[in-house]
Amino acid sequence: MNTAAAARLVRLAREVDAAVGAGDFANMRSDMSACIDVLREIPVPTVLVPGNNESFDELNAACAAWPQAAVLHGSAVEIDGQTFFGLGGGIPPTPFGDWSYDFSEADAGRLLAECPPGAVLISHSPPKGAVDVASSGRSLGSEAVRDAVVRLKPRLVVCGHVHSSAGRREMIGDTPVINAGPEGVVYDL
Repeated sequence: MNTAAAARLVRLAREVDAAVGAGDFANMRSDMSACIDVLREIPVPTVLVPGNNESFDELNAACAAWPQAAVLHGSAVEIDGQTFFGLGGGIPPTPFGDWSYDFSEADAGRLLAECPPGAVLISHSPPKGAVDVASSGRSLGSEAVRDAVVRLKPRLVVCGHVHSSAGRREMIGDTPVINAGPEGVVYDL
C-alpha cells in the first residue's frame, strides 16, 4: 500500500522492457486499489504474483482494467521470448491467521511442477536460505521454492515476503535471487 514506492516503481519501469511485482500490494486483504491504481501507469508488460496480503482472485480482479498486467500463480507468461513463472502466497504458512494467503510446502511443490527450466521465477516467498532472514534472525524461506531453483535453474528469482531482507541479493548455484522489496531494483537479464 506504499503509494510513494509504487510511484517510484512506475518511474523505474520507464527504463525496462518488463516489470515484476512479487506481492503484498494490500494490507491484510484490504485497500489494494490504492497501490494498483498507481502501478497501473507502468508502461511495459508487467508480471505480478499475489503476496500473503492478497489472494490470487483479489489481485486478478484489481488488475482487470490493467491490460499490460499478467497475474500469475502456478502459471506462466512469455514476454519477448522469455518465460516468466509465478507463485504467490506465504510458503510455508505464516502465523498471521486466516487473513493471510498461505500454502503448504506440498501445495507449493505441486504449483511449481509446471515451471519450465530457465524461466524467470517470481515467488512471493523466497527460497529457504536465500534473502529470507527475518529481523529475528530466523530463515523463513520455502523448501519447495529452493528445491525448484536447484532443479530448474531459473535465470532469475524475484521474491519478497520477508520485509527485513528487502533489497538483498544472493545466489543459489548460478541463479541470482533478489528480494526486490518496495524500492524495487533494475536487473539486466
